[in-house]
Amino acid sequence: MSELRPESMARITTPELANAFIEAQIREVRAQVGDRKVLLALSGGVDSSVVAALLIKAIGRQLVCVHVNHGLMRKDESEGVIRLFQDGLDANLIYVDATDRFLDLLAGVADPEKKRKIIGAEFINVFADEARKLEDVDFLAQGTIYPDILESIKQAEGKKAVKSHHNVGGLPEDLKFELVEPLKLLYKDEVRVVGEALGLPHAMVYRQPFPGPGLGVRCLGAITRDRLHALREADAILREEFDNAGLAGKVWQYFVVVPDIKSVGVKDDSRYEGWPAIIRAVNTRDAMTASIEEIPYAVLHKICARITAEVDGINRVLYDLTPKPIGTIEWE
Repeated sequence: MSELRPESMARITTPELANAFIEAQIREVRAQVGDRKVLLALSGGVDSSVVAALLIKAIGRQLVCVHVNHGLMRKDESEGVIRLFQDGLDANLIYVDATDRFLDLLAGVADPEKKRKIIGAEFINVFADEARKLEDVDFLAQGTIYPDILESIKQAEGKKAVKSHHNVGGLPEDLKFELVEPLKLLYKDEVRVVGEALGLPHAMVYRQPFPGPGLGVRCLGAITRDRLHALREADAILREEFDNAGLAGKVWQYFVVVPDIKSVGVKDDSRYEGWPAIIRAVNTRDAMTASIEEIPYAVLHKICARITAEVDGINRVLYDLTPKPIGTIEWE
């Protein structure tokens, strides 16, 4: 059975507790790893970023980070990962642009679970290919957190998972690594406190939840490159306008989905068929239920005007008013 968190373990709620945790983990990692190398899949998400920052502090360039761009990232996301970790923290970082590899496999695939499984499996394949190129790597670091362990226990007890998870798991047998999981007994809120104590940017530490398959589950139906591009641009506009309106810190999660349907519009006095961009903005405490954020009409009007004017292929902007339940937070 997976390791359980001791009942006596104090919640990490302050910088002082976070610093004590960091120092303890540095000692444990150094004792476990010695002078050998550790490999980490660095997605740029909160968990992998905090693990990377902690391990860089513990073992420096003995840590080898691999950032795989599957072509389903948000606008400028991979560039931000490179800028922070390679340029800012002097990380030993390998960047892999696998966009064509993923999108070719996803061509024509509309079923959400099939898309998730293809993305997860190919991520493992790309990561394994990079791992085989490296020498003398004995450890694999993962951003496992305590809710992941609880989920694995539930699945071991025969309870059905809601959807497939995208992570580094099930590596080929020829890649035999010992695991390094410094966050495995922490909840997400504790991970954020530790991240800030490590000096990571607030925007990264409090980054919105982002599905492992990325925009692949927000580009509804079979993914096409033109619709994926439209989704990425529309989502960037939404995030920029939420920042400008002071909503970024008030709304738990906000994003755009673009379904594989078209409607008739008018542009330059001519018929213009385009996709709808659907805005989703929700607040939640535990992600089990979610309420809809009331966005000022003036903000929605500006977002609509910008998306329809600046994003080729979009001719309508809609706002999803469905709470959870009955809707889920993501559409796929």
